[in-house]
Amino acid sequence: MNQPRSPREQKSEKLFLLALAGIQFTHILDFMIMMPLGPELIRVLRIDTHEFGLLLSSYTFTAAASGLLAATYVDRFDRRKLMLALYVLFILATLFCAIAPNYLTLLLARAMAGAFGGVLGAMVQTMIADVIPFERRGQAMGTVMAAFSVSTVAGVPLGLFLAEHIQQLGWRAPFFFIVLVSCLILALGYRHLPTLTAHLSRERTGNVFQQIHAVAREPEHLKAFFFVGLLMMNFSVIPYIALYYTSNVGMTASFITLIYLVGGTATLLTSRIIGKLADTHGKLRVFRWIAVLSFAPILVTTHLVPVPWWLVLINSTAFFILVSGRMIPGMAMVTAVAPLHVRGTFMSLGSSVQMLGSGLASLVAGLVITRTPAGQIEHYNVVGYFAVGCGLVALWMAGHLMVSQSAEGSRPHG
Repeated sequence: MNQPRSPREQKSEKLFLLALAGIQFTHILDFMIMMPLGPELIRVLRIDTHEFGLLLSSYTFTAAASGLLAATYVDRFDRRKLMLALYVLFILATLFCAIAPNYLTLLLARAMAGAFGGVLGAMVQTMIADVIPFERRGQAMGTVMAAFSVSTVAGVPLGLFLAEHIQQLGWRAPFFFIVLVSCLILALGYRHLPTLTAHLSRERTGNVFQQIHAVAREPEHLKAFFFVGLLMMNFSVIPYIALYYTSNVGMTASFITLIYLVGGTATLLTSRIIGKLADTHGKLRVFRWIAVLSFAPILVTTHLVPVPWWLVLINSTAFFILVSGRMIPGMAMVTAVAPLHVRGTFMSLGSSVQMLGSGLASLVAGLVITRTPAGQIEHYNVVGYFAVGCGLVALWMAGHLMVSQSAEGSRPHG
């Protein structure tokens, strides 16, 4: 049962969540900003599409690897000190992106940014789980996950605007912008992130690798990792939406911008609502409802034929709301699976699973999808069936996740 909170405690919690949302916003924006900068980077750096692809994938691969590496140390330090230290390193890596003199230097800087940014996502979720009771965690996750919507609606367009209008900096301008905003968030975090050391009180046995192995092999943890991997299979659909809409549905490139603007705004408005519903009606129940509803826009998206623009916009907005909305109750459940003393290790491993899952989903889609001589996408419908199939298995797995006994008391989610 929730204990009454004083106005001071409520304000402190809001500032805590604001700091975490800011950290989440900046590292997501740092990842997303590269995709629309592609044409200018290819032109200015005189690279081909394969080399640009390496710039994108270097971030993902190092983020996955850093999640595994973080598992060796993340539960051995005060969460606050570790978060601030990692965030400083992330800011420095992004600064190196801004001042990179050539392609190879930029590639190295992107790999560094991925290494620190990937761990930040896991640390954000870990700190929420440490501070916010399970009964209110859905709304807290909704608040922080709204950072993705803000980066889509405001961050990426503003970054592109700066790149276009500050000609002296060009593609470097968005990275300087991220560094500036990150420094402000760092100051906010320094003031409002609490010291979290309760996980240090538990005596540990064996060396660090034995401890990681113990966390990784725990049956309940394996269920959660499998569940997270299934959730990421929607990334088989997402990277090809813009290409399919322009090649097969007849939409213009400017309309794709409108889709992301409207969809991002909608998720910004609905993420907290979904989080509150999860806290009120149960995480498992809300997850199941949203997951089932999400199958409709996934299948419509992968089967679309030329239709009026407003029908495309309605479906794409529903896709944004429901596909991202599943993650709010879903990750709220996942954060409660591991006990406090190994939660950081567990979430770091989970972060690697997320990155590897999204990479695997994109790989599967790339193997299935083909293009006709006329440039149209074929077999995208098969990718939709694959995503829905994984979603159905995730629905089944969700009912088998258990709250850790030492974290919340042993009980099923929901």
